[in-house]
Amino acid sequence: MRRTTRTALPVGTTAVALAATLLLAGCGSEKSGTSAGHSGNGGTVSSTPTGCTAKGQLTAADNGRTVCLSKGDELRLTLDGTKARPWKPVSVQGKGLEAINAGIVLRPGDASGAWRATASGTVKLESSRPLCAQPTTPGAVSCKGIQNWTVTVRVS
Repeated sequence: MRRTTRTALPVGTTAVALAATLLLAGCGSEKSGTSAGHSGNGGTVSSTPTGCTAKGQLTAADNGRTVCLSKGDELRLTLDGTKARPWKPVSVQGKGLEAINAGIVLRPGDASGAWRATASGTVKLESSRPLCAQPTTPGAVSCKGIQNWTVTVRVS
């Protein structure tokens, strides 16, 4: 049997190691695929000091995100679905956004929307779709799970 002994580190070394670990743990915590920018520049993302994201284009990957807009900014949403797993139409709850023409043709199962920020306020955008495709033959396996999608929009 081999004996192991521990060497005590100076008290300051432990604190520095802990601080470095916590600092590195925070790196890379933002969702991948984002880049610096402003909401009016075609859908790129940047973090703001309030914990919001400035963004002009939303997708299913933005689920749970909080987006901040200024009056006059436009926000567009495209949720890609399928006939077998369609997204429900997007519901809008709150004040601050005005619907505008999305200007695209939808495929079956997709959900889309476009809004202009018109007044200060908070708006919640929501949609959902089945987790599994519905069976087309009797007796086939199915599930009743639902995939929810929600984004909070703050207009200032």
